[in-house]
Amino acid sequence: MSSPGVDGDPKPPCLPRNGLVKLPGQPNGLGAASITKGTPAARNRPCQPLPPPTLPPPSLAAPLPRAALAGGLCPPAGIPLGGPASAPAPGPPVERPPLATDEKILNGLFWYFSACEKCVLAQVCKAWRRVLYQPKFWAGLTPVLHAKELYNVLPGGEKEFVNLQGFAARGFEGFCLVGVSDLDICEFIDNYALSKKGVKAMSLKRSTITDAGLEVMLEQMQGVVRLELSGCNDFTEAGLWSSLSARITSLSVSDCINVADDAIAAISQLLPNLAELSLQAYHVTDTALAYFTARQGHSTHTLRLLSCWEITNHGVVNVVHSLPNLTALSLSGCSKVTDDGVELVAENLRKLRSLDLSWCPRITDMALEYVACDLHRLEELVLDRCVRITDTGLSYLSTMSSLRSLYLRWCCQGQVSVR
Repeated sequence: MSSPGVDGDPKPPCLPRNGLVKLPGQPNGLGAASITKGTPAARNRPCQPLPPPTLPPPSLAAPLPRAALAGGLCPPAGIPLGGPASAPAPGPPVERPPLATDEKILNGLFWYFSACEKCVLAQVCKAWRRVLYQPKFWAGLTPVLHAKELYNVLPGGEKEFVNLQGFAARGFEGFCLVGVSDLDICEFIDNYALSKKGVKAMSLKRSTITDAGLEVMLEQMQGVVRLELSGCNDFTEAGLWSSLSARITSLSVSDCINVADDAIAAISQLLPNLAELSLQAYHVTDTALAYFTARQGHSTHTLRLLSCWEITNHGVVNVVHSLPNLTALSLSGCSKVTDDGVELVAENLRKLRSLDLSWCPRITDMALEYVACDLHRLEELVLDRCVRITDTGLSYLSTMSSLRSLYLRWCCQGQVSVR
């Protein structure tokens, strides 16, 4: 038995002393004798370290600390981490493309660049070209192709027609071909995938197209409804008679030396749905304007007679009676038209919104009085190089509330003023 302490309490069972442990007496009949012999472990047993503290069970309201999870401690079975309403563990992060190739960003960014800049940007990388080659970025634009740009020269000296697949991908609906021949046009039709139905507008400038080439082009390209011929001196009026189709709604002919009165006869007879006609021909006379019929009267809303020097007031009479629904009329360069011709226009074409009388040297202030009195819907008036216009004539125009644009360039050397 161990001796009692000061207060009568038994001594603690294990008191360290110099690193050794003194064991209490055991009920083995040996009394209070201490163990002095035995195994070294019994004689020199050090203090045992305290067991690691046990963590309380995780709360149902809060997740386990990250340090506890790292130590390998798991919550009891049936208790989810973060409480019963916690969201499922997030999956791996979604990979996003870099900003420079993000199509959503590029689709909005490329709207801020011009057509020329888009052509350069499309060469940066495939991702940019794929975005830029969408038809929406090229709507309303017309590619201009010169004859020398239509062919690649091979090492042997032979020529190969260029690949137009990039134009097809962008969905161009119109083309302007410069300096081409009949053969070039046939090659274009054969090599451009959209030529048969997808091309809506064709413009030929300074080209050597003949009557046969014009006929083949309009026969093969069934989608063309807008046609422009400028500086093409090898086709004749017979070519117009043989090639023009009723589907054409817009026609422009300028600086073609073989175009005269008979060409207007072909246009009026073969194009009943014509909505817009622009004609610059030095040999067209008043007789040609009499060919227009009531069919054009219902459909034609725009007529431009540019530098038709032989047209007089008699031709204007034919126009106003045959085409009463015109909303835009140009007599620019028709130098024989006088104030009487303008009076006929004002009295009979009340729907006009645009009137061009530029380069008509016989127009005076009286013509402006007719315009101001009768053309109440007029929004645009062009009087460039009308040298006989004065401030008096402009004062008549001050009463036109609908007029939005007035052009007075080179009028009377600056003596005309606008207030």
